[in-house]
Amino acid sequence: MSGGRPPDIELPMRIVLRRPPAGVRFALQHGAAGANGNSALVGALDADGHGDLVFEFTVRARFGDDGSIRFLGPFTQGPPNARFVYITVGTRAGQLDSCWDRRAKVPLAGISAAMARATQAAQAAVLEATVEGTLPDGSPTCATRPFVEAWHLS
Repeated sequence: MSGGRPPDIELPMRIVLRRPPAGVRFALQHGAAGANGNSALVGALDADGHGDLVFEFTVRARFGDDGSIRFLGPFTQGPPNARFVYITVGTRAGQLDSCWDRRAKVPLAGISAAMARATQAAQAAVLEATVEGTLPDGSPTCATRPFVEAWHLS
């Protein structure tokens, strides 16, 4: 701990992908994509078209002297002030015979330092958000979509 900054904390997180289309694989991107566009994957799941898919992971939270929060670790992507998590889709999720090659961004915006501290204080608590798994045209989710349910303590 330098300069009186509080130590980083580990935050358990959960993304619920609501009713993604059947036959499509989804996974969390772990680390940055390499020169070939590939990255390590965690938690690959194949959708059955009926239920939700659930991805659980942990990020580190670092608190600034000004009350800000910065998310760190291999699941976080993007600039420090606009971090997000990628859910990979189809071929990017390791489903080589898929016609889909997508990623969905799940922003970490909206998670405050107070929420992070409340998660740390509550035993077995998780920060959870729900995103739609299927676009209006029936294809698997991609890009940045509005939350079905924003980040909250669960």
